Amino acid sequence: MTMKRETFFLKIVACSLLRRHSKLLTAILAVAAGAAIVSGLTTIYYDIPRQMGREFRSYGANLLFAPAGDRAALTADEAGKAALFLPADAVVGVAAYRYNTIRINEQPFMAAGAALAEVQKTSPYWLVRGGWPRAGQEALIGQEVADITRLVPGSAFTAVFTDRQGKSSEHAFTVSGVLQTGGTEEAFVFMSLPDFENMAGAGGFDIVECSVSLPGADIEKLAARINEEIPGLAARPVRRVTESETVVLTRLQALVYLVTVVVLLLTMISVATTMLAAVAERRREIGLKKALGAPSASIVAEFLSESLLLGGLGGLLGGIFGFLFAQMISANVFGRPLSFPLLLLPFTVAASVLVTGAASALPAKSAARVEPAIVLRGE
Repeated sequence: MTMKRETFFLKIVACSLLRRHSKLLTAILAVAAGAAIVSGLTTIYYDIPRQMGREFRSYGANLLFAPAGDRAALTADEAGKAALFLPADAVVGVAAYRYNTIRINEQPFMAAGAALAEVQKTSPYWLVRGGWPRAGQEALIGQEVADITRLVPGSAFTAVFTDRQGKSSEHAFTVSGVLQTGGTEEAFVFMSLPDFENMAGAGGFDIVECSVSLPGADIEKLAARINEEIPGLAARPVRRVTESETVVLTRLQALVYLVTVVVLLLTMISVATTMLAAVAERRREIGLKKALGAPSASIVAEFLSESLLLGGLGGLLGGIFGFLFAQMISANVFGRPLSFPLLLLPFTVAASVLVTGAASALPAKSAARVEPAIVLRGE
């Protein structure tokens, strides 16, 4: 008997919705539009740190390893151990540098030896006129060096290196390209690590630059952990990068919160208006039901069931279109696709059901207050 009553109740709800298909469509579209925007923004909200982290990596390294205390250099073993702490899926590049002064045409310049393939990952903003140097006596000179020495790509020059004992040695190089960054790098001469060690001999690293796709707070924690585990090494976040990233992400996420709240409020207003109009249209029907003995609770349950069904349908459509909306934004802004969050669809449907249920509470109470005697008299 209970099953038959429930089936009959569902038939009443379904027939009521089908009779008012125009308003049904309006309500579903309103809920779907709100759900699409909310689900799209939610997808973007959770993907912003990953996408923006990748964008910020074009501004250079965000974590440095340097010798701790009075130590002159890091050993390769220490640098390797520190690099193991970096999440493998978040590492963009790790570039170790060695520095020493050289002379070109009797002018002193700072030479830097590095794994240049990694440098291209950690410093993608470098503008090279010409080409990157290859191992085999090629060098990349900064714009300041080029201005002073009048060297251009393809020019040959001799670098004079002096060791700690005062012994000088000459090494022939060819300019592979000229570097422009607008920063201090323009005063350096860059070469491959093997070419540098051919001049200066084997040794430790002066600094290691790491580009890691992680939020600023995670970089801080990672640096603290490395400092604790490796006493001879000082890990330091590059604060101008990490702080800028944190500020941008915080503001973007705050904007997502604000837009989400506004959209939910507008959706509630739209659903409430539609349901109030439905109550006004069905006053005679409601009055007749109550005159035949239908309790107010069943009237309220009928309207709430209709709204919850609308919320579920609208949320399902909105969740699908919201993900497509987020994909479009990500493709246009970041040039990368988004991954589909598995919990997004049930979350969107549940949120839509809650919002429509809350928005229908007032219209349902209004329906329950209809006086059958007054309505049936046509007043």
